[in-house]
Amino acid sequence: MDNSISQGRKRGRWKLYLVLAICASPLILSYVAYYIIKPAARTNYGTLLDPRLYPIPKLNEMLQGSENQELDAYQGKWIMLQVSSSDCSPICQNTLLNMRQLRLMQGKERSRIERVVLITDQNPIETSLLREYDDVHFLRADAKRIKAWLPVEQDGVEYDRIYLIDPSGNLMMRYPADADPNKVKKDIAKLLKASAIG
Repeated sequence: MDNSISQGRKRGRWKLYLVLAICASPLILSYVAYYIIKPAARTNYGTLLDPRLYPIPKLNEMLQGSENQELDAYQGKWIMLQVSSSDCSPICQNTLLNMRQLRLMQGKERSRIERVVLITDQNPIETSLLREYDDVHFLRADAKRIKAWLPVEQDGVEYDRIYLIDPSGNLMMRYPADADPNKVKKDIAKLLKASAIG
């Protein structure tokens, strides 16, 4: 009799240990995964910018001429921003094309994105360019103020690259002049998915 009670207690203890092990295993496995099998770091393709370091200047001070809309007219949307002179070199035109394709590749989310080009001189923009990119907003802005505002890598220039402004009006990402459109597309898709605004 005592022997069967003792065996029953042993079985009960093993069942208890088994239940405890099953309950504790997710915690133990997560510890192992985090501290021993280090997860690969996820990075964005573009350079993340701290908006506190690059506040958007008062646009009525930066934009030249009363005929221009201000950038804050597009607040509430994601803005792909490009800087160019009025002649829009082949590199500029390629960036414009990339911005159009990047917006189209977002599918039904594309309406959340506006494209803006800041023109740094007073010369007229070619009519053919305005026709081809009739849904791009071309604004004239002071070159010195833009240079003081937009960050670039060492020895870089702010022209013909894509900057990203979030719907709250924060300058938050910069891409290189020769950016890979497929990688930029993934960044933008992630941002649109993660953001409920814009």
